[in-house]
Order: sequence, then structure tokens, then C-alpha cells
Amino acid sequence: MFGIVIEYDFSGDEANWQKTIDTFIDKINEDDRLNGRFIYQVNIRKDGSGRLHIGQWDEEGTLAHLQSQPFFAEFAGKVKEFAGGAPKTTVFKNMVQTNTMSLGSS
Repeated sequence: MFGIVIEYDFSGDEANWQKTIDTFIDKINEDDRLNGRFIYQVNIRKDGSGRLHIGQWDEEGTLAHLQSQPFFAEFAGKVKEFAGGAPKTTVFKNMVQTNTMSLGSS
């Protein structure tokens, strides 16, 4: 499994930010090629000031497919806007993890 962490501070319009996130997640969920092969999680720092996105995928072809979609370019541009420039990114390869579980949404 491969992945990326994207981190940035945010103090803008929460409704616009949430709509952008929801639209991106919906597009991923609607794409049969990405279903079960690409996972995206968006987190907010406890103090509400920062955002942390975590994307994970099974193989480079999955990432290439995602990046070739028009909705990806639009989302990447919006994240750059939200971050006030290029956000901090860290690419990784997952070595080990616990079993997954569904915690529900909060």
C-alpha cells in the first residue's frame, strides 16, 4: 500500500471547504476503478486550525487513474487555495498496520 499525507492550516469558509471535500469523496466513491483500491480520509486538528488528508492506494496504476480524472485536478487546486500555497506533503509506503475497523462518523 502506498500513501500520502497532506497537511495545512486553514481559517477560511468552512462551508466551502466541506462542500469541496464532500464532492471529492463522492467522486472517488462513484469511480468503479477506485472503489476498494483508493482510500481517502480527511481530518481536522482538535483545535480546528489545521487539516490533515491521508490518501492510500494499492498500486501506482490506481494513483495514475485518479490523477487523470478532471475532478482530481479541480480538488488539488482547491486544496492549494485552502492552504494558501502548496501544502506540506509526505509520500509513504505502508509497511505494517493493525486490522481495520469501522468506527462510524462523528
